Parts: sequence; structure tokens; C-alpha cells
Amino acid sequence: MAGEQAFHRGGVHGGGSAIGPDYMRAIRGDDDYYGGHGQGHSQPAAVTLAKGVAAAAAAGSMLLLSALTLTGTVLALIVATPLLVLFSPVLVPAAIAATVLTAGFVSSGAFGAAAVGVLAWMYKYLSHGASSPPGADTVDHAGAKLDSKAHEVKNWAQHRLDQARTP
Repeated sequence: MAGEQAFHRGGVHGGGSAIGPDYMRAIRGDDDYYGGHGQGHSQPAAVTLAKGVAAAAAAGSMLLLSALTLTGTVLALIVATPLLVLFSPVLVPAAIAATVLTAGFVSSGAFGAAAVGVLAWMYKYLSHGASSPPGADTVDHAGAKLDSKAHEVKNWAQHRLDQARTP
């Protein structure tokens, strides 16, 4: 209950101390922001109408921009298609080469960054500084588990060989 009250005052979950509790209540849509205190207060008709007009204007302008973009794309495709057909023997291999080169450079950079990270972790792990790096206990535990499993497999194989040799 106390946490819920703190949440509605803007004190928990990112607060509102820098912005103000009234602003945060308006963002969250608390009922008591407009003074209704849980009574389902409705907005004046002029505010609702203004919000509707603003939303319609924004949606209309976005729809117009979408239509213009689609028209421009279709026109560009109409103009570019003959050129693409004419130059396709050159463009297709060039595009494939560019794709392979880009993938190679990106993967090389990613593998290099991963290698530097692993080398830094290994340095911290092997230097045994003041504290072990994150994951060092997991590596030690995994090594011990792998060692014990290897001994179990060796003993099992030796037992099976002994069984096969005795008539």
C-alpha cells in the first residue's frame, strides 16, 4: 500500500522529483490529477475537440508524406529499371562483392573485439589481482566438473575393458 502511494506521488519508479509529481500524475493518467479524486472526471468538449483536430492533422500529414514517398519510389523504380537491366551484368557481381566485403569487415571487427575482450578477461583471471574477474568461479567449477567427468569415463571404460577380457 505504501509503495503504491509512493508510486502515485511520483516517488518510485523514476520518481518525478526533477519534473514534479503533478506532471508525472498527468503522464500516468491518475484520476486525481484533474481534481476528480477517483470520480472519473471528464475533459471539457473544447479540449477533446482540440485534441481530435490535432490528431487528425498529424495523421493527415503523415498519410500525405507516406503517399508522396510511395509515389517517388514508384517513379524512381520506373526510371531505374531499364538502367538496371542494361547494367545488370556488371551490377550484380559488384553487389555480391560489396556484400561479401562488408560482411567480412563487419565480422572481422566483431571477432577482433571479442578476442580483445577474452584476452582482457584472461589477463585479469591469470594475474590473480585483488579480486577475481566475473565468471572466474564458474570457470573453476566447470574445470573441476570436467575433470571429474573425465575420470568417471576413464574408470567406466577401464571397467568395460576388464569385463570384456575376462571370460
